[in-house]
Amino acid sequence: QVQLVESGGGLVQPGGSLRLSCAASGSIFSIYDMGWYRQAPGKQRELVASITSGGSSNYADSVKGRFTISRDNAKNTVYLQMNSLKPEDAAVYHCYAKASTTTLPRLFDYWGQGTQVTVSS
Repeated sequence: QVQLVESGGGLVQPGGSLRLSCAASGSIFSIYDMGWYRQAPGKQRELVASITSGGSSNYADSVKGRFTISRDNAKNTVYLQMNSLKPEDAAVYHCYAKASTTTLPRLFDYWGQGTQVTVSS
């Protein structure tokens, strides 16, 4: 099993910044893609950003130029630096990891519990 624990959410004013972290632990054999989804009330889940083990990243158009995803493979941790936050960025942010474990070599998507980001003055 792989456990993902997010941190760094909170309340921020429009134009402010937050940095989310997500650490993976457990019987990890290898982690491939990692990333962040978000879901706001009444809206569909949206892929915010993803990053491969080699460092190639992908962003939703709505966050390009404002958000930066990075990862530390040695720590099995992915980060999301969010700048110039807007009220429409408010959502629950979930991290995910596409990983294999020492007991289950197939790739599965593992999810964190989510962290709330609120953008309001």
